[in-house]
Amino acid sequence: MAKEKRFEKTYIQSESLTGGMEIWVDTQTGVNHLYRWSGYSGGMTPLLDRDGKPVVTTVER
Repeated sequence: MAKEKRFEKTYIQSESLTGGMEIWVDTQTGVNHLYRWSGYSGGMTPLLDRDGKPVVTTVER
């Protein structure tokens, strides 16, 4: 029984081999998250629009 992935990478922007940004979509809620990394550190946060609301992508099932 294969388990469905919770997050799907939809965009990547590499600044170099040691840093960049990615956008991941939660396949259950549709909420977009920004993942930023540099060297050995990184972090993920919900991606917000100009009104401070989460960016949501329609999820097809």
